[in-house]
Amino acid sequence: MDSVELSTVVYVPPEEAYEFLVDFPGYANYSEHLTGVTREGDGGPGTEYDIHLKWWKVKYTVRSEVTELDRPNRIDWKIIKDIHAHGHWRVEEVPEEAPEGKETASRVWLSINFDADSADSSMLNLPMFVSMGWVVNKAKPLVLKEAERVVERIVADLEGEKRDVNLVIHDKPDAV
Repeated sequence: MDSVELSTVVYVPPEEAYEFLVDFPGYANYSEHLTGVTREGDGGPGTEYDIHLKWWKVKYTVRSEVTELDRPNRIDWKIIKDIHAHGHWRVEEVPEEAPEGKETASRVWLSINFDADSADSSMLNLPMFVSMGWVVNKAKPLVLKEAERVVERIVADLEGEKRDVNLVIHDKPDAV
């Protein structure tokens, strides 16, 4: 299993950050490559989300499921179609990271564990002579840049003003 863990600090209480994360269909407002999110369920464990993505000539729908909620600290999820992946959102109060003039701060973490070998080029219906490896190599830098842009937009909405956001990529031992 491969893994990645990202975090950033937002200047809102953990409950407010958590409520934003639970409203998963709203994520489509932040990315040009995320064309829509549909939900089956009430948002709690067992709720499934179809996440519609479009990039270059690739259109794909990721299906995820909420596996556990620990309000206001954690949202666990897994991908249930085409690739083996799971992870969680975690929110921790970090008042010591609040700048002067802000009452509090929360660190929001996204942890993803995935088996890249479980992905198959047939799941993307790629054009002839385009390999899954080529798509992955082209997409990696775009994914990080898009993640930074999305996080900046989310933070601006949560805090009510735009600011530079530090997206931290944490070293994480391979998941088991």
